[in-house]
Amino acid sequence: MEKKRSSFTGRVGFVLAAAGSAVGLGNLWRFPYLAAKYGGGIFLLVYIILAITFGFTLMVTEIAIGRKTGLSCISAYKKLDKRFGFMGWLSALVPVIITPYYCVIGGWVIRYFAEFVSGHGKDLATSSADFFSNFIGMKGGIVDNPMLWFIIFVALTSAVVIFGVEKGIEKVSKVMMPILVILCVVIAVFALTIDGALAGLKYYLLPDFSKFSSATVLGALGQLFYSMSLAMGIMITYGSYMKKEDNIEKSVRQIEIFDTGIALLAGLIIIPSVVAFNGGSADGINAGPGLMFITLPQVFNAMGSIGGVVGTLFFLLVFFAAITSSISLMETVVSMVRDKFHWNRVVTTVVVTLGTVAIGSLSVLGYGPLANFKIFGMQMLDFFDFISNSVLMPIVAFLTCILIGHVVGTKVIADEVGLSAKFTGEKLHRVMIKWVAPILLVVILVAQVLSAFGIILLSKFSDFQIIFICVKFAVVSVPLFFALLYKITCKVPLVHVIQFILQFI
Repeated sequence: MEKKRSSFTGRVGFVLAAAGSAVGLGNLWRFPYLAAKYGGGIFLLVYIILAITFGFTLMVTEIAIGRKTGLSCISAYKKLDKRFGFMGWLSALVPVIITPYYCVIGGWVIRYFAEFVSGHGKDLATSSADFFSNFIGMKGGIVDNPMLWFIIFVALTSAVVIFGVEKGIEKVSKVMMPILVILCVVIAVFALTIDGALAGLKYYLLPDFSKFSSATVLGALGQLFYSMSLAMGIMITYGSYMKKEDNIEKSVRQIEIFDTGIALLAGLIIIPSVVAFNGGSADGINAGPGLMFITLPQVFNAMGSIGGVVGTLFFLLVFFAAITSSISLMETVVSMVRDKFHWNRVVTTVVVTLGTVAIGSLSVLGYGPLANFKIFGMQMLDFFDFISNSVLMPIVAFLTCILIGHVVGTKVIADEVGLSAKFTGEKLHRVMIKWVAPILLVVILVAQVLSAFGIILLSKFSDFQIIFICVKFAVVSVPLFFALLYKITCKVPLVHVIQFILQFI
């Protein structure tokens, strides 16, 4: 056990590491898809507004909690209020669930990078759909076995984590993040030179207010929440490594600029390229793995001889984004285990690595031998993604808002932020954390869960219907949240809780 908790050497190291966590696969394949789906420029405008309000509030809160307590999320909540100790375990589940399947996708990225760097990008494009399905379906040889690439990605992640905060995470982030930015800019500039790309650029950047809808807000809200590594325990953990003299508010603004900037550049890479590839239509920008591993190889192939180079650089970019996020996820789990059992870093990292491989294997096998085994109609990886992103994360963030906004008070956060500099956004933070953010988080939870089960499809409903459905479920869910919270923290008889809930049904 270390006598002194590890720390970043300075604010720059912290910002780059936190930005590396925030910048991940969601920026590179989910953001462009959502931007294309929900109106391009108007989606960007809504996203930026939410980033400087909603995103700012939650990130400041989590970093301040981490720095104030000097603990990982599993112990930080308990230190603030013993009645909320259960939140530590609830939030701990998020990185435990996400880390394994995220590393699985990271393995896919390495495999594609290897194909492009070896000069087989053109062969990949001609049979991209078949190659991807055969690859994840474990229908090839050893080289094409996704389990191998998954283990390689996990090993690379753990190798960085094992060296600790200063020599591992901070040092790697200081190298990878500038390279990532440079790669983004270079590829984006080239993408804009493609014939027909200007049509995609216009669609992407110019706001069309006629395309604004509640679905646009919900899409931007969900993407922002997941993109900024909120409610994963990551920012609390990184905050615990932050020095007292470092400016939290300024750091958060810089992280937001990094995260949003990379997402915008990813859109500049993908949307104009795909639009040009599809003859001026943005319809080919599909969601998830299909965009990254099927559509884009075809786009790179259409670029001609330079396409192989661009594809290689792109998947190198994606690898950097994926590994910086997986490092933060694994570090969060390692930090929690160390705080609980007081093991040294090497032993803890080895144990966490073995656990990651064991759990992640389920996601790998979920597209192969276990393809017919589904939970709620979802493949193993999709199920883990749903539980962590759509259920646990909004709940953790909602309860954090209740804890800070209505139990311990916002002054706790304001005082911590004010240690290094005046908290200029204090009034915004107070209003958002007490009233606005909890409402938005309930909307995220309700919309995502109902959409996942096919109860509502945002594209099938009018704005009024979407709002009505979310409000209707919120009327039941909010009292339920508060009732269960009251039961846990005050230990009242269950019959009284049931009677309270029935008043609202």
